Amino acid sequence: QVQLVESGGGSVQAGGSLRLSCAASEFTLDKNYCMGWFRQAPQEEREGVAVINHHGTTIYADSVKGRFTISQNKAESTLYLEMNSLRPEDTDTYYCAARRGSRCSRRWEDYNYRGQGTQVTVSS
Repeated sequence: QVQLVESGGGSVQAGGSLRLSCAASEFTLDKNYCMGWFRQAPQEEREGVAVINHHGTTIYADSVKGRFTISQNKAESTLYLEMNSLRPEDTDTYYCAARRGSRCSRRWEDYNYRGQGTQVTVSS
């Protein structure tokens, strides 16, 4: 069965950086797929901060553009999220999610494979 395991979360001060990783098992990055990183702001729905497809096309939430970079290592079935210039409002649990298909969205409901999450805490 498909498993997504996140790592790399932690606590940093504002302005710092973290790199999250998501290791996928039984989900090869060799055909149509979308993968992404999601978080849930208080009183808001969980949505993708960054998603990527098999072509390498990316979509970012406006709040992270220019600060976060999503990337993938297809050979190792691993997804990454490089987070720079972190802000206290980036504090959240970050989830990795994946689905088969070519039309990627930032909607959590569209992704049927989901990890358990990794906590990111940014202090001011």
